[in-house]
Amino acid sequence: MKVLITGAAGFIGSHTAEKLHDNGYEVTGVDNFSDYYDVSLKNLNATALAKKGISIHKLDLRNALALEALDQDFDFIIHFAAQPGISATSTFEEYLTNNVIATQNLLEFAHKNSGLKHFFNIATSSIYGLEATFPEDVAPQPASHYGVTKLAAEQLVLAEARTNKLKASSLRLYSVYGPRERPEKLYTKLIACAFKNESFPLFEGSEKHLRSFTYVGDIVNGILQALLVHEKLNGEIINLGTEEEHTTQQGIDLVEELLDQKIAIDVTEKRSGDQWRTLANIDKARRLLNYNPSTTLKEGLKQQIDWYKENFL
Repeated sequence: MKVLITGAAGFIGSHTAEKLHDNGYEVTGVDNFSDYYDVSLKNLNATALAKKGISIHKLDLRNALALEALDQDFDFIIHFAAQPGISATSTFEEYLTNNVIATQNLLEFAHKNSGLKHFFNIATSSIYGLEATFPEDVAPQPASHYGVTKLAAEQLVLAEARTNKLKASSLRLYSVYGPRERPEKLYTKLIACAFKNESFPLFEGSEKHLRSFTYVGDIVNGILQALLVHEKLNGEIINLGTEEEHTTQQGIDLVEELLDQKIAIDVTEKRSGDQWRTLANIDKARRLLNYNPSTTLKEGLKQQIDWYKENFL
């Protein structure tokens, strides 16, 4: 089975590419190697994939013509590529073009793959809004350009399923962490600040935010299971996360415990559109995917710390 993974040099995309490759899938990756964060980190991921024989094409999905360089016989497409997160440095145009226009271009490419079995859109709990504790049938209330444009991308994909043009579904991911996490995200930045003896910038009030922190390995297992049962997922939206809930402060405390070190905190102005609570409702994922996340936050953070030490110290 041939799989195309967009955003394959990124955090979750690279782990998914490895997992599918190890399970016998023929994986092709694409990534635009954006400078949203240090490109050397994506290159590090791409090198790890290349050692396994997984090729990554440098390709910007906003350019529809660039997709013509790819094969057109994929069995599955898994679409991670997006303008990520809530960032004051990202413009609305960047969210619009990377999350909406790029998705539409990819869908048009998908139609050229006559044997395509399923298109998986990778979405986010940010679609729900400031609180993300709901089942999949609750009306979304996104509160950021990121959430709004990811919802638009999801609806573009699901419209294809509703009109019987493609078999497609959308997986909404919750607060994913682990090895290769982006450098501006909570745990990679915390760990880096600890080793560099720098202060960690904490948004005012965010230490009380509740998060469904989900280890990347559990997320990837859920994605693999979705491929295996794709025939019953057409048109479905499925939450992937964990039912364990921790505050940001509890996460900071765990990193300090594992490193046996206090991390200096620099409180900064609160961030507009930041979710105050995510708690994944995974009843549907359990029923359809037999999804069962099992990695504790402490276990996952230990893996992330070990990865950081191996690659950056």
